Amino acid sequence: MNKIINPILKGFNPDPNIIRVDDDYYIVTSTFEWFPGVQIHHSRDLVNWRLTGQILNKTSQLDMLGIPDSCGVWAPQLSYHEGTFYLVYTNVKSFDGQWKDTPNYLVTSQDISGPWSAPIFLNSSGFDPSLFHDDDGKGYLVNMILDHRNNTFFGGIILQEYNKSTKKLVGSIKHIFYGTEHGRTEGPHLYKKNNTYYLLTAEGGTSYEHCMSLARSKSLAGPYEVHPDNPFITAKYDPDNYLQKTGHGDLIQTQNDEWYAVFLTARPLTKLGRCITGRETAIEKIEWHKNGWPYTTHGNKAARMEIEAPDLPAHPFKSRPERDNFESKKLDINFQSLRIPMTEDWVSLNKRGGFLRLTGRESLSSCHRQSLVARRVQAHHTVSQTALEFMPDNFQQMAGLVCYYNTNHYHYLHISGGDFGLEDNKRYISIISCDNHDTTEPVTKIEINAAGKVYLKADFNGAQLQFCFAIEAIDTNPVWQSIGPVLDGSILSDDYVENSTVRFHPCFTGAFVGMTCQDLSGQAKHADFQYFEYVEMEQ
Repeated sequence: MNKIINPILKGFNPDPNIIRVDDDYYIVTSTFEWFPGVQIHHSRDLVNWRLTGQILNKTSQLDMLGIPDSCGVWAPQLSYHEGTFYLVYTNVKSFDGQWKDTPNYLVTSQDISGPWSAPIFLNSSGFDPSLFHDDDGKGYLVNMILDHRNNTFFGGIILQEYNKSTKKLVGSIKHIFYGTEHGRTEGPHLYKKNNTYYLLTAEGGTSYEHCMSLARSKSLAGPYEVHPDNPFITAKYDPDNYLQKTGHGDLIQTQNDEWYAVFLTARPLTKLGRCITGRETAIEKIEWHKNGWPYTTHGNKAARMEIEAPDLPAHPFKSRPERDNFESKKLDINFQSLRIPMTEDWVSLNKRGGFLRLTGRESLSSCHRQSLVARRVQAHHTVSQTALEFMPDNFQQMAGLVCYYNTNHYHYLHISGGDFGLEDNKRYISIISCDNHDTTEPVTKIEINAAGKVYLKADFNGAQLQFCFAIEAIDTNPVWQSIGPVLDGSILSDDYVENSTVRFHPCFTGAFVGMTCQDLSGQAKHADFQYFEYVEMEQ
């Protein structure tokens, strides 16, 4: 029997929402401060998945300039009704302190690949919006409501009608669900089956207490009764399970009336430990019992690493090459930038053929205009490398290879210049590590003035991160030498960052690896990268 191997979307692909349109399945996931917004994956068999793009690719749809870390796009929801795709999403502007700013928007398209419309503002009462299309064609928006009073925060689930003709929310707002004893009720999705409305929510927070809760009602506005064995999917009672943090998800019915649930998950490096691959997406098979409630087919709340695939024709996709030689005029789909689009003025494949040129701008701690292009770390052991040509004039000009979590947590192998006014234009290679605002240089700078091209490598194996560099190659193979000590790569995780911060701030992404360039002097010095290679060492 064909098997699905979990997670189906590895490495920082949380809050999955799934739909089926004829024989095609689509999952969208959260992207937070990374641009473009909303990852979309495609499958025809629920086994094989391919990243097809990101939906929000214009600043008119997604303005994130200056937003804090882990804000931006939260929990997008995709739906399809009468030939139109609907995407609702939150663009979180602030999340520190008593007040939260969470505007919710809607964009539409006749084609999953776009173009997508200009955004329609819906509300800002809370996050995790979801659009439900009832049998009579009417639309209804549900979202969690933020309650700032007495630090309540999670105020339950509200519902309001959405008029598709006027493109506005209309009528009264109804509070339909307060949640269960698991608390932190969010991520609502509505379904209708056998004239009964089902409300799926995420509860327990997004870490090791996370779970999927289900309630139902004969009336859309409630009252809702809770699943008799709630939560129906969670790992909170099984700390040794391979898949942890299971929650925030969605349900899907196949063409052959098989049912599955997709949900957020994570793979810790140690028991209930740190997760460098962030929050990912997994799937589990479910079945409906005579009592009208869904349960997992294997009878356990904890999800499995391998599950039965649906009765659908296999549809594998061609794998993408591990090395990008920058010969195309379009950057690989796996690369994203921070907060703003990748535009020709700072990232270019045209200014020098066969190279990616990054123009130096702001520091790695900036929430505005960084010159950073990176991809997700999607396995527990990866090796990434690049080669660059960079001639800095001073120490304020830097470029290199970075392993990055957010503006306050990263390890950066880079080339920089010397002091201002030196006539010999010396170049140096070194490491900068940032851990909760504390920036250190764990290795003495090494002079590489004679080198033209410099090769950089990051061997990221679990919690251990070893940087290497080379200034010569034999038959195109770099002659690597280690630089600096083995660094703690596990600080690039939600679990570490949340626990190391004095006051709560959202920590919802995952480790990235990529290329970056800074010019803190404002002179726009550029670096040319010849290739980027990313290899997953584990099966």
